[in-house]
Amino acid sequence: MSTKRAIAQSLAGLLLGVSVGLSQPAPLLLPQLSVDAVRVANEDPVGTFAMPVSALRFEPLVDVQSRNLAEGQADVAIRGGVFEQSGFRLGALSLYDPQTGHYFAEIPVSPALLGPPKILTGYENAARGWNAGAGTIAYRWRPLRTGGAVALSVGDDRSSRAEFYQAHRSDHSIGGRTLGADAAFSFSESDGSVVGGDHRFQRVNLRAQLAGDRGQTDLFAGYQTKFFGWPNLYTPFNSFESENLQTVLIAANHREDWGQGDFFEIGGYYRRNKDDYAFNRYAPVGPVHPFQHTTWVYSIGGDLRRTAGELVWTGSAVALTDELRSTSLTAGRYRERSHVKFSLAPERTWTLRDGRRLTARAGLTYDDTNRDDSAVSPLAELALERAAPSGGITRVHVGFASVTQTATYTALNSAAGAGLFRGNPNLGRQTARTLELGAAGTWDGWTARAAVFHRDDDQLVDWTYRRGVTARTANPVDLSTSGFEVVARRATQRVDFVFGYTWFSKDADYGAATVDASFYALNYPLHRVTLAATARLGGGWEVRLDNEARLQADNALRRRGGDEAVISALGVYYSPKRVRGLKCSVQVDNLWDENFEEVPAVPAGRRQLSAGLSYVY
Repeated sequence: MSTKRAIAQSLAGLLLGVSVGLSQPAPLLLPQLSVDAVRVANEDPVGTFAMPVSALRFEPLVDVQSRNLAEGQADVAIRGGVFEQSGFRLGALSLYDPQTGHYFAEIPVSPALLGPPKILTGYENAARGWNAGAGTIAYRWRPLRTGGAVALSVGDDRSSRAEFYQAHRSDHSIGGRTLGADAAFSFSESDGSVVGGDHRFQRVNLRAQLAGDRGQTDLFAGYQTKFFGWPNLYTPFNSFESENLQTVLIAANHREDWGQGDFFEIGGYYRRNKDDYAFNRYAPVGPVHPFQHTTWVYSIGGDLRRTAGELVWTGSAVALTDELRSTSLTAGRYRERSHVKFSLAPERTWTLRDGRRLTARAGLTYDDTNRDDSAVSPLAELALERAAPSGGITRVHVGFASVTQTATYTALNSAAGAGLFRGNPNLGRQTARTLELGAAGTWDGWTARAAVFHRDDDQLVDWTYRRGVTARTANPVDLSTSGFEVVARRATQRVDFVFGYTWFSKDADYGAATVDASFYALNYPLHRVTLAATARLGGGWEVRLDNEARLQADNALRRRGGDEAVISALGVYYSPKRVRGLKCSVQVDNLWDENFEEVPAVPAGRRQLSAGLSYVY
């Protein structure tokens, strides 16, 4: 795609966004969405039903690098990091897949049950995240209320989608709290936008909830099965590949809010993920599939914030054990591991003479496993805040955080000298140190936050390519990343906007390894601009538009689409006044039919169109 064409399409998307604006859809759901926290226009995808990753695709602070659909397989990168540096939290729970970070986003929970995602970086990531060097995406359980929703859609490539949600809350109080339950079912299938890109997905959720004004307990069970194919899904060797994933999550979470921002939250979960990967889906397969893996994770975790006099004490704890059973990941030293993390960080606030507030917080985290050396890591932040009724800067902060993490089994247990994926059993603990300066404020109706940061990653695990070798190899890299990010938002009676911009620069040292290209660590945007817009046009009409324009760093593996891209998603919605709760929609994904490879050597999904009906009652 030429620079001139990219600029023209960027301007077209931005002008269309300015003309129509942005609001927040309530996907199939029960409209308790926090508009202030969601920063995309279209949460519902075109090709399948919504998953937690769906609302991240145009999020300004997250780069979702998808294969086929983002809901099929997506690597989630934060602040220019790799997919395994991004963690996921659900209440007090740190979700994890020990086989590979490709499955971190395999969360079999309907967004109908969740609040909007919060992106934790810097100090917050170090204090509350686990095993995530760049950032954490945190969700909270949504309080349920009596009601329900159904949705149906059809689209290009013989695609179809069906969703159902039902919730009921009792009128009877138990100790000041009421008992409720909800259930969700989702299904989709399609032939795919390219040959060999078909899918068939299904998800079932059940939840019981005991909730009151100051506390909430959730018991959840979810199952999700996904079959999908894509050419060059994981390898650049022109093969029709496929995956069959089956994920079970059983979780319990309890939160108590004590006022003044103080709270206590604790929970635990069981997760099982089965993965049957085929390098050539059409090749005859014997009784044992060559790439078949099952992982189990058992975990408990908790968070605490408590004010005691002039100090506020914050802390967190995670204990997790995992296990792998595999037909191919058998070359390493172990296939089970236990992890623990503890953090403790007090903070204090002083009120200055001019009414400004100075807050200092600092602490330590401790990480350990039964397979790796332990690590103690510092974190600290100093923030100055002031009231700004007439606008201007309201907060400035400077912070430092150190985070460590361990490698997953695909890197540790793949054979080092043969096969499509070549590992290294000696990969050790990785360390990410981040220094940042940030500010937030309001100007002419806009609210904005910005940060400049520098992160040093020591012994980060990357997958690399060497010419003449038919494999990808796990290699450690010392990586320096400098970046700038800004997110700005404005809401009016008719139109809402969210603007985002990120810039990254990297310097990599792979030591003695021969590396001709990097699949992940050096696959990043030099510049990325997002603009989300929703216009409430009146008469029941609404238009939502997401735009992303990017200039990607050069990568020898990228074959199609060049290094520039403009990607947009458009939704047009109509709600007739005579039928309350009914909504008709037409959505287009990849509006400009871009062929940009989000993951190098992996073909892009093409333009897709769908039309649907939803009814919320």
